[in-house]
Amino acid sequence: MVNTNINWTSMSDQAIVEAIGSYIKHQRLNQNKTQAQIAEAAGVNRWTISQIEKGEAISLTSLIQILRALDALHVFSNFKIEHQISPLELAKLEKQKRQRARNKNTNPQTDNEW
Repeated sequence: MVNTNINWTSMSDQAIVEAIGSYIKHQRLNQNKTQAQIAEAAGVNRWTISQIEKGEAISLTSLIQILRALDALHVFSNFKIEHQISPLELAKLEKQKRQRARNKNTNPQTDNEW
């Protein structure tokens, strides 16, 4: 069984770049595409694909283009910012919620004409 839990914090920058390159190569081969095909789809040189697959650093823009060509932009889903509300703010909002319905006609007219 393969260990899929990678401890990114304990890895060096170079090791992370190599892991990214291995991921790109794995995705490319699973899609049965050549470096040239991915390079053309990404709008980068084949040399750039070769560099990242060998564990060499490339620009972030090139990485995004390559991942887009591989249909693998989902790897950036961890960068999504989710706004979280504190328990105190949640309690305040709950306290402000309406508890009862009120008649829309707040100024009722009394008909005392007998």
